Amino acid sequence: MENGTLTRAERLWILSELHALWHEPNTKLTTSEVRKMHEYISGRISDGAALRDAFGLPRIATALQTIRLAAGEIGMRGHVLRAFILRSIDATPEEARSDFGEDVAATLSAFTRAEALLATESKAQESDDFRNLFVSSCGDMRAILLLIADCVVRMRLIKDNPNDAERRRVATQASRLYAPLAHKLGLYTLKSELEDISLKYLDPEIYYHIKEKLNETKKSRDAYIERFISPLRKKLDAEGLSYHIKGRTKSIHSICQKMRKQKCSFEGVYDLFAIRVIIDAPPADELAACWKVFSIVTYEYESNLKRLRDWLTVPKSNGYESLHITVRGPEDKWVEVQIRTTRMDEVAEHGLAAHWRYKGIKAAGGGVDDWLAGIRAALETGDEKSLSENLAAGLKGSDSVYVFSPKGDLYKLPAGATVLDFAYLIHTGVGNKCVGGRIDGRNVPIRQKLESGQRVEILTSAQQTPKADWLGIVVSARAKSKIRAAVNDLAATEGNLAREILERKLKNRKLGPWNEGAWNHLIKRLGYKETNEFYRDIVEERIDVMEVVEQYAAELTHDPHDAERAGFRKAEEFNFESIQARSLPTSEDVLVIDRNLKGIDFQMARCCTPVYGDDVFGFVTSGGGIKIHRSSCPNAAALRSRFPYRIVKAKWAGKGTGKYAITLRIVGNDDLGIVNNITSIITKEENIMLRSISIDSNDGLFSGILTVLVDDTARLAQLIKKLRTVRGVKAVSRS
Repeated sequence: MENGTLTRAERLWILSELHALWHEPNTKLTTSEVRKMHEYISGRISDGAALRDAFGLPRIATALQTIRLAAGEIGMRGHVLRAFILRSIDATPEEARSDFGEDVAATLSAFTRAEALLATESKAQESDDFRNLFVSSCGDMRAILLLIADCVVRMRLIKDNPNDAERRRVATQASRLYAPLAHKLGLYTLKSELEDISLKYLDPEIYYHIKEKLNETKKSRDAYIERFISPLRKKLDAEGLSYHIKGRTKSIHSICQKMRKQKCSFEGVYDLFAIRVIIDAPPADELAACWKVFSIVTYEYESNLKRLRDWLTVPKSNGYESLHITVRGPEDKWVEVQIRTTRMDEVAEHGLAAHWRYKGIKAAGGGVDDWLAGIRAALETGDEKSLSENLAAGLKGSDSVYVFSPKGDLYKLPAGATVLDFAYLIHTGVGNKCVGGRIDGRNVPIRQKLESGQRVEILTSAQQTPKADWLGIVVSARAKSKIRAAVNDLAATEGNLAREILERKLKNRKLGPWNEGAWNHLIKRLGYKETNEFYRDIVEERIDVMEVVEQYAAELTHDPHDAERAGFRKAEEFNFESIQARSLPTSEDVLVIDRNLKGIDFQMARCCTPVYGDDVFGFVTSGGGIKIHRSSCPNAAALRSRFPYRIVKAKWAGKGTGKYAITLRIVGNDDLGIVNNITSIITKEENIMLRSISIDSNDGLFSGILTVLVDDTARLAQLIKKLRTVRGVKAVSRS
């Protein structure tokens, strides 16, 4: 029964096992430590507290079997074994610290963190993100290695246990979490056992079906392998090669996966086994020996060169070396033959080749995977010092944070991510209305940084609107892009509403149509650097609309012939000497016109949308204002020809810190995802904002018009260059 006391026989067996274990070299205990541990555990056994698990198994007995397995098959040593036993009797890190030292207490804390994470919703545990979170939260990989071994032992012991619900839970955890981790660490034997047993518990019907089929076909399969090998063995012997050949049958779990993937019956799985030829050859002769065997095999049997996999000439990035060829054997059956040397086979079989990378388990790159690779190599070389360093190092420099939603879904964010980043990851609408969050039941502000393993709930308000300063709170590219877009949309909406309000007041005052030049001059005179700020204050009634209208009327009456800038005369009477230069801060964008005149009011021509850095010229309008055109403007030739006296030489000065709207035209193949690739490039650029996009598609081609805000021609040129590298894009041009 669960948490029940142990029987006398169980207590005697446990104490006997403990006595034998403490005197093994693997545990590395001194005589005094042996006595202290023995007394400690004997006292806990007598107390009878929480000594059985959900299956009614003695927890400490299971722990002892786990230690035997971990020491024998994984090579675990030292204080981690003591910590694992203390875990089985519910010892706390504080108790362990006072009685057994800091190392044992730290490892026991790692077990505690791992178990707390395993208590989360099971649906999240099948993802790579959860496995990475599990590894990084635990911190000490020794604990995870012991938990993998513990899972194997428990899966063996619960075969006939009546608690089916708990058995399915443990089997699911083994399949989703521990088997993939064992695979990444090169513990292939344990990984295969976990997969097969979990399949037996979760889907016994398909498991026993495949097992029976394998048993039925074993005799004929072995006979076929012998018929296939026999002629090869004669030729290899004749060549004087030192070798051995073996047949490898797929595991039950692998066969099941192939049946599901190919949607076929057991009989439809043709590659139930592979033939492996392993050659004894010195390093200098390895390639020649492998290709010699290849020629013998392909001479004897017809080969399918489309299935040739040459990882000898260019080994895989993970170090895997082998030569794979598929040939037609007796009875017209296709058989895969793998050719490698003893050294190559040792590498592939024991994990140095990071076998998991090419078998379908996606690597996140860096962080967890690099850590696991170091641990795997240390395990295989038996370097205990290196193993200790790798295991204890943890993932302090991890570049990701993993948090849970209130429903138990797991989300991955970049390191340093805040509550606001998480809100935008969930949904743009949630981000735009975010006013804070609740982390593990505690209210926090939107700028609160997240830590792995936290449960985060987003708090929203219908009155909340995105702010430009939010860009300084978030770190994710997605959040930054969404905030920029929301702020721009909000500014446009506020601008339209403000203009409606002002135009209605102007109509009541009979002040005539909207005069853009007069408004721009007034807005600057009122102290606004951005027109959007002025419009926002109008909408939110922070300034008196009637007072603004009065000032606008005064602006108009100051010089009825020049609403754009008072003091300008007719274009024909334009005189450079009549304009005095004003010094502006050097940090602003300034336009120098001819005789180094600075600070002159001007506007960008909409026909060619000049950008800082373009070759430009000025054109004095009939109202006296100056329009800036690109020298390559379509209207440039006509303006120079008809109104040469209105042309003003112009050039840029200062730095390009402004934002200029330009239009790009893109033509390309209408491939799946190409638009997402294009917009992704733009949103990742820090100083470039996407204002609008319009796409038309016809006959397999698309034509897009994009409006973006850029600082200068240099950034524009970089953007165009990057867009041209997108696969499927045929042309990018500026209109």
